[in-house]
This record gives sequence, C-alpha cells and structure tokens, in this order.
Amino acid sequence: MTGPAAVDTGRLMEQLSMALGAYYGDFTAAAGREHLTASQAKTLTVLRRGPAAMRVLAETLACDASNMTGIIDRLEKRALVRREPSPGDRRVKNVVITPDGERAIDTIRAGMHTTLAGLATLDDGDRAILHALLDRVFAARPASD
Repeated sequence: MTGPAAVDTGRLMEQLSMALGAYYGDFTAAAGREHLTASQAKTLTVLRRGPAAMRVLAETLACDASNMTGIIDRLEKRALVRREPSPGDRRVKNVVITPDGERAIDTIRAGMHTTLAGLATLDDGDRAILHALLDRVFAARPASD
C-alpha cells in the first residue's frame, strides 16, 4: 500500500489561490447584498476580534491610513462601528464594532452560499483537520524579515 501522492508547492499555491479566490468572491457578493464593500466587511470581520486603533486596522488590512479613515467614516455613518477613546491613551481612538455591525457580519457569513456548501461536505474530523492546517500555515507562522 502506498501513501498519498506528493503535491509540490506550486500546485498547493495554485489550489490555495483558487480556493481563496472563490472564498473572496463569495464574501464580496454577500457583502454587496448588505450594501457593503469587501473592504468594509473585512474591517468588520477584523473588529469582531476586538477594538482596534485606526493605525492597527490600516496595517492589518494593508491599506493606507487615509483610506481606512474613509472606510470607518462610512461604517460609522451606518452605525456599524463607533469610535471611542483608547483606555491606555486618550489621544488614540479605538474603533469598536456595534451590535448592528455584528449582525451585518453574521448576515454576510450566512449569505456565503458557495463557501457554506463546500464546508458542509466536510465531516467533523475533516473540519478539525482543515482548521488545524490553516492555523499551522497562516495563523501560527513566525514573523519573517
């Protein structure tokens, strides 16, 4: 009996590219149905982890600080986020997701039909493996120079 066939890095990267493209397309379409841009929805997703300073949001989302200000202004106008003083430095404003913002992200995730259908094909064991692999490859990576 032989083990699984080796898959070279190039093929893995191509598969990741296709998977992420499908996910991002699904996410963008679901965000659009909520009258949000993908950048606005990604911002809400990041804020779901906790409040963040504008500078941190811009770094996390790899965008210019002036662009981040516009994104937050539009989200704040819809009451999906609010600005509040940082507890550690009153000069810094943190952005906080509101309950309406939480509901918007829940609705977007529920509207990601292609992604949900794909994930539904996995049993609990496969989901645990996928989670562990994604965490190992992306979340737990060491900082690079």
